[in-house]
Amino acid sequence: MFPLRTLALVVSSALLAGCAVGPDYHRPDAHLPERYQAQSAVQQRSASRPASFAVWWDGFGDPLLSQYVTDALAQNLDLAQATARMAQSRAGLGAATAALLPSGNVSGQAARAYQSAETPLGQVLSATPDYNRYGNSYETDLNSSWEIDVFGGLRRGRQAALADYQASEAGVAATRLAVAAQTADTYITLRGLQTRLSIAEKQVSTQQELLEKVQLLNTKGLAPAYQVRQTEGELAQVQATVPVLRTGLDAAMNALDVMLGTPPGTHRSQLALPGAIPQAPQITSTGTPADLLRRRPDIIVAERHLAASSARIGVAVSEYYPKFSLSALLGSATTVSGDNLFSGGASQSAAVLGLRWRLFDFGRINAQIDQAKGQEAEALAAYRLSVLRATEDVENAFSALVNRETQAATLTRGETALASARQSSFIAYRQGTASLMDVLHNDETLLQASDARAQAQTESARAAVATFRALGGGWQPPETATP
Repeated sequence: MFPLRTLALVVSSALLAGCAVGPDYHRPDAHLPERYQAQSAVQQRSASRPASFAVWWDGFGDPLLSQYVTDALAQNLDLAQATARMAQSRAGLGAATAALLPSGNVSGQAARAYQSAETPLGQVLSATPDYNRYGNSYETDLNSSWEIDVFGGLRRGRQAALADYQASEAGVAATRLAVAAQTADTYITLRGLQTRLSIAEKQVSTQQELLEKVQLLNTKGLAPAYQVRQTEGELAQVQATVPVLRTGLDAAMNALDVMLGTPPGTHRSQLALPGAIPQAPQITSTGTPADLLRRRPDIIVAERHLAASSARIGVAVSEYYPKFSLSALLGSATTVSGDNLFSGGASQSAAVLGLRWRLFDFGRINAQIDQAKGQEAEALAAYRLSVLRATEDVENAFSALVNRETQAATLTRGETALASARQSSFIAYRQGTASLMDVLHNDETLLQASDARAQAQTESARAAVATFRALGGGWQPPETATP
């Protein structure tokens, strides 16, 4: 009895102390600057409307854009996959939690056998008077078992499963953020291509008028043949841009349909009518680089993977120590008849204290620990890299947003000046002081400037989308999430 009491005392003390072998996890420090390099420039932007950080897509002021983002968040299949992976991780957490608790089961059986008379046992029994070769047996049992987590291996396993579940939960948020940003980016690209296609078609019309004018002058001997050929070449160049823009437009429409979880072509009729390029809203909540640790779900994913790998070191270390288990059986068995199954004489019970210890397997345990430590080192590097890349994303998005808006503003001023010049040349043409070719050339230059301005506006709006995505907009961290 003394060894059993001593063992029970050791087990009880370890459980009460709540000790768990292996390292206790602490989130690593991230050394980040206090501000972004272009933070002041972004905050000083002038925009027509502010945007809520949680639903930033509404800040673009385009109802169709908001509708598509909302539909994508409800129907996108990448998001459905991420949600399914989270459900799998939740099941894994449930299994790890259940491993800490006792388990039990009920079993029962009834059997009927016909004894051979040719076996040694059958020959002996057949010599017995009134021997019946038929035999019945009945048994029912209640079994229970419990692995006592003395050294915390199971608890470390549950910590790892919990961290994996939290990583999958953040993964859903990361996918949600990516889906919203990709949908908005595709829609803005689509509107930009529609605008550019309209400008290109106007350029084709202008170049055709110019070619007709040059051909007429050539027939009268007022324009050389090379001018005709040069104008034809310029017309062909402009015409060649139209199928390229249409190809890009078709691809954007198909991509938007896939983002919405629908077959390509589903929303083509709704998008057939060209719309204006959405205008980038004001970004009022840039935060600091340190805020990215809470705002960016991909960083949270990397940090939770690191926590899980740290806990798995404890799981591996726990294999150094013995495993204790308790098992119990309470039941009844008889070979007489089913009526005697629950009689006092048929009752049976058992209690077992089990021990399992990999005493001569430390070499393999050492290898498992080294592997777990290597996985933790890899996860730590991945976490630090995700932090650096997140700050890089924000800096690049800020730079693109500020510079693209500057470019768009400059091109808008140039377009205004060229429009004024075109109007002046048309007035001069009507007064007879300028030729129609001058007017057509000014039209061509104006349309080229309009195309460049449309590209810059598209890219500035896309840069705003990239900025919201880089800042982690579109979801609420668990600490501030609304229940």
